[in-house]
Amino acid sequence: MAALFSSLHRCCQRLALLRVARQLSSSSSVSRPPLHRRLLRFLTQRFYDVEELLEWSVRMKKEGIQKKNAYYGFTEQFYGSDIAAGHFVLNMRGGFRYTGQTDWFRANQRGKFNWDFLTYKDTPLEEVDMSYTVINYRGLDNLVGQQSLKTLSLRGCPEVDDWFLGRLHVFQNCLEELDISHCPQITTGGLAALRNLK
Repeated sequence: MAALFSSLHRCCQRLALLRVARQLSSSSSVSRPPLHRRLLRFLTQRFYDVEELLEWSVRMKKEGIQKKNAYYGFTEQFYGSDIAAGHFVLNMRGGFRYTGQTDWFRANQRGKFNWDFLTYKDTPLEEVDMSYTVINYRGLDNLVGQQSLKTLSLRGCPEVDDWFLGRLHVFQNCLEELDISHCPQITTGGLAALRNLK
């Protein structure tokens, strides 16, 4: 954070110097360089500041994804693994259906959801739809206890990779349907891990 503030401080100082230089150059009789040269000079002076800012934003994004995939141990302690798994799925803006139920619980586009799923304590999840969420290898810890899981949809999940597929062996006795289409980080080598699923 300190690096960001120092780079912003340097940027502000340079802008002040540029304003003074502009005022001096506008009062002199020397013509200004063309726009493309001024733009290139501006970018070269700020290249490292922009690079630092981009690196910082990438770091913040990765940390945010890790926080979203945190283990819901506190919820599991008070409500059990089934409720904790459902809560995780809804917080990731996914959906699920309990075993023996026809109704699905889903989060809306704003991430809001119905808390009625809390009434299904000790009822395992049968179907989970995590399509287009940022679930990753770490977030799978929240679903490991669901040994009645028959359907898992991971369509379009950008964080699902070969390590994630290697971890799916925990569902080898129950999983019947798996959708991993449009997951950009999965390679053909990772698909070999699915041989553990019966």
